[in-house]
Amino acid sequence: MSNPAQKIDPAHVTFTGSIPEVYDTYLGPYLFEFSAKDLADRIKNKIPENGKILEIACGTGISTYYLRQTLPETVKITATDLNPAMLDFAKNKHGNLANVTFEIADALSLPFEKNDFDAIICQFGIMFFPDKGAGLSEMARVLKPGGTMAFNVWDSMENNKAVKIAHETISRFFDSHPPQFLHTPFGFYDIDHIKNLMALAKLNNIAAHILSETAEGHEAANIAKGTVEGNPGVLEINERANASAEEITKAVTKALEATYGSSPITTELQALVFIAEKLDA
Repeated sequence: MSNPAQKIDPAHVTFTGSIPEVYDTYLGPYLFEFSAKDLADRIKNKIPENGKILEIACGTGISTYYLRQTLPETVKITATDLNPAMLDFAKNKHGNLANVTFEIADALSLPFEKNDFDAIICQFGIMFFPDKGAGLSEMARVLKPGGTMAFNVWDSMENNKAVKIAHETISRFFDSHPPQFLHTPFGFYDIDHIKNLMALAKLNNIAAHILSETAEGHEAANIAKGTVEGNPGVLEINERANASAEEITKAVTKALEATYGSSPITTELQALVFIAEKLDA
């Protein structure tokens, strides 16, 4: 069971330098594209023709792209993120998307009016909130009555074993205190706890769905590079590990292929999707 009181290390939200590009290039096709498409499909019939969507923690814009491909161009999308490097990457890659704007915003203190958006979307971002209940309440504040909130989180590492293999392999290259970054995105999966936080945020008609994906045809080396270098854990690798990031990436590649066979490999991924409505003004 995930820890409801999980604290977020500030280093775990430091997506700087080459991290956004590696994240987008190597983790995007593996972890984020299928889940972004799923999230967009789940809300496409819940948005008015000229509606407004707020996306929280848009990262490099993968979910933003799928929202734009799925929804009419008359729907305005405001994509936000707290991290300037990630948002700059999203702007550079997806800045030409129709009726989409990118803005810096803190999910715990959103710069928008009450009851402003028809839908609030967040792909794999809530796990990084230092106060998840406060973040959900703030998202609910700017959601219109009758509006929809939809977000996803990762299930445990036990249900995402390729990530677990990567984490355990990386840890072997440290004398002590190995990077714990991967426990942040894969450590917030207690369905009852999450639904309770949503209820406390005065959301209604709360539903949780398990999203399982068979990820086929991925190069183990790409998954390894993403899990080693496409997140803030690489900062600790560069500072304290007994080997270079390149050497650790090779070790993770070897470990993945030892479990799944020669590349391209097929792995199982599992996420949780939550959808709710705001009924009260």
